[in-house]
Amino acid sequence: MLAVSMGGIPRKCLMTSPSLVRRFRRYCTFSLSQPITSPSSSVKKRIVSGVQPTGSIHLGNYLGAIKNWIAFQDTYDTFFFIVDLHAITLPYDPQQLAKATRETAAIYLACGIDTSKASVFLQSNVRAHVELMWLLSSATPIGWLNRMIQFKEKSRKAGDENVGVALLTYPVLMASDILLYQSDFVPVGEDQKQHLELTRELAERVNYLYGGRKWKKLGGRGGPIFKVPEPLIPPAGARVMSLTDGLSKMSKSSPSDQSRINLLDSKDMIANKIKRCKTDSFSCLEFDNPERPECNNLLSVYQLISGKTKEEVQLECQDMNWGTFKSILADALIDHLHPIQVRYGEIISDSAYLDKVLDEGANRASEVADTTLNNVYQAMGFLRR
Repeated sequence: MLAVSMGGIPRKCLMTSPSLVRRFRRYCTFSLSQPITSPSSSVKKRIVSGVQPTGSIHLGNYLGAIKNWIAFQDTYDTFFFIVDLHAITLPYDPQQLAKATRETAAIYLACGIDTSKASVFLQSNVRAHVELMWLLSSATPIGWLNRMIQFKEKSRKAGDENVGVALLTYPVLMASDILLYQSDFVPVGEDQKQHLELTRELAERVNYLYGGRKWKKLGGRGGPIFKVPEPLIPPAGARVMSLTDGLSKMSKSSPSDQSRINLLDSKDMIANKIKRCKTDSFSCLEFDNPERPECNNLLSVYQLISGKTKEEVQLECQDMNWGTFKSILADALIDHLHPIQVRYGEIISDSAYLDKVLDEGANRASEVADTTLNNVYQAMGFLRR
């Protein structure tokens, strides 16, 4: 178990000083060169994560999140869900949402999520997510939400007339997603660290306001209500970059489909996108040159897809020209994604199987979520039936 020492900071001081909390949090984020090994205890640590059903699941989603989930499910108690409630923070097409939600669930399974080891479900099928969000909203200072970078960026792009309250408050829903399951670790990319920081601060705040002796006086067990989760940031693949701009993250929201490899792209589409992707005029290929972001990105993708070490890739590719390397990279991507695409086709065509998996996953998730939710209701002074 990875733990963080409070270093003698008084608990009350930590809870009541957001600036102190933020300074303290800088010491709480860590990166790992390989998945954490579970301690000898028979109780597994828990990991939760999810992806929005907006746009096509692309290579960045797969290498930065889903592929890591496959490794985690053997060692941890894992909850992987489709965060469909997050998908409505901006204007959307209801029919497309329903279609994309099923497709995203099918891709999870096609990539190798084993439902005998992990719970796979839809966020909207576990009502505790929304209920806990409302309770947490009462304890969330508006200033915490106003400082969120993604809200500022998205609201500026969308314009005031197209921005709903949900865009401002969805970090509270994200906190609910995580805290409901008493998560030990949350895999996050560098761009999501701020949201997890808010989750951690909110957990500490609620624990201070309603936990401990206050909760015990209301008939509860006392102590902290929420476990404060640790961020888990994989060192490679956490931030796959655009094929058209090595300084920008590969994204569903990019207007150019050329910027990403979608997991369901055909062989010809993959080959064409790699052939046309942005490169540079330098000779030889190399990692980690800040003047060559596209080169570093493409070599990193090849390393992750091929399963080779960084040193092996550097030795293999250093004397190649771009034409030769692009052909090798395209072939590696096509070979790697082909079995996923075949399995996806089987799953998406079997509606009964997919519905059964999602129902069972939601039932397992609800058992854990409802326990947490009932504790929060009790600690906050609600009378329960």
